[in-house]
Amino acid sequence: MKSKNMSIYTIKKHEKEGLLLLNEQGKEVSALDILRVAEPHRVFAFDGQMGAGKTTFIKKLCEEMGTMDVVNSPTFAIVNVYDVEQPYQGEVYHFDCYRLKDIREAMDFGAEEYLYSGNYCFIEWPEMIAPLLPEDTVRVKITPMADGDRRLEIG
Repeated sequence: MKSKNMSIYTIKKHEKEGLLLLNEQGKEVSALDILRVAEPHRVFAFDGQMGAGKTTFIKKLCEEMGTMDVVNSPTFAIVNVYDVEQPYQGEVYHFDCYRLKDIREAMDFGAEEYLYSGNYCFIEWPEMIAPLLPEDTVRVKITPMADGDRRLEIG
């Protein structure tokens, strides 16, 4: 997504409530807010170092989208498919491209079909399939901060 406006959030871990997402004003918002900010785009590329919280945030996002499926890292499967409820009715594709050796492997499992399906796609390690990503892919960067929180930048 090419946008002059970047949205910045803070992800905090809360003992009882799990992850909390705070906007720039410090107000708690839904993880679904990133979908609203990026509407109508459906492909999200999550950048961040190992352990930054990409999978954890995608899990929270899918749960808020209404999936009853177990959301976990598709490290070995490369892509997991989750069914979601209204208003996001359909499937969500969760990619973990860390183990791909080259772009041919992504093409072999049909990555382009997923990416251009019109369904939501959440991609970890997107640099591995960069040439296949739609031009309007939403970039989401997660950065660990010294206090244990995470900075989430969407733009």
